[in-house]
Amino acid sequence: MAAIEQNPVLWVENLDVYQKKARVLSEVSFSINKGEFFYLIGKTGAGKSSLLRTLYADIPVRAGQVHVAGYNLATLANREIPYLRRKLGVVFQDFQLLTDRSVYENLEFVLRATDWKNKEIINRRIGEVLEMVGMESKAHKMPYQLSGGEQQRLSIARALLNKPEVILADEPTGNLDPDTSEEIMRLLVQISRDCAVLVATHDFLIITKFPSHILVCEDGKVRHEKL
Repeated sequence: MAAIEQNPVLWVENLDVYQKKARVLSEVSFSINKGEFFYLIGKTGAGKSSLLRTLYADIPVRAGQVHVAGYNLATLANREIPYLRRKLGVVFQDFQLLTDRSVYENLEFVLRATDWKNKEIINRRIGEVLEMVGMESKAHKMPYQLSGGEQQRLSIARALLNKPEVILADEPTGNLDPDTSEEIMRLLVQISRDCAVLVATHDFLIITKFPSHILVCEDGKVRHEKL
């Protein structure tokens, strides 16, 4: 594990999390440094996904402070959200790939949408992230030609394109078999050497295999444990 910088890239203080008009979590406080790996656990409906959505500015901050990758989400203007998200990598349970585009084209789409213009540099970066996730030989495959694990590796590669400071993963192993789940978690732990990683999961077997910090959503609160 790389040395941890004691300068949080994700810092939350006294945050209230809302889902529409309902408050689902209150007075949430925690921080994550570069080089740290955190789990987010709790029963269905406990507020895990709502907390993650707040962290990537899909749900606005109504009360409390949230600082992510240098951005204050409490005062974040709508026009700034795309720039925040360039410093984040988000990984979803259902992959959310462009099904009509190849592996390469899925990644190229994100880079061009975030103002990468030089074809040579785009090619190089796509090659780098595919190598990082063990998918360098799959660039011209279509998503339907990939296994579930390969699709999630592509999703992780997409999240890494802009060299994020924080990775947020919402049930990244939820659709995968146990062996593939372990491979994906090993990859995310490896990635956490270079950024902060927060993974929402129900998979307690994975947590015991890769023990780390745990944020527990329960009874409208979040507490920090260390496994």
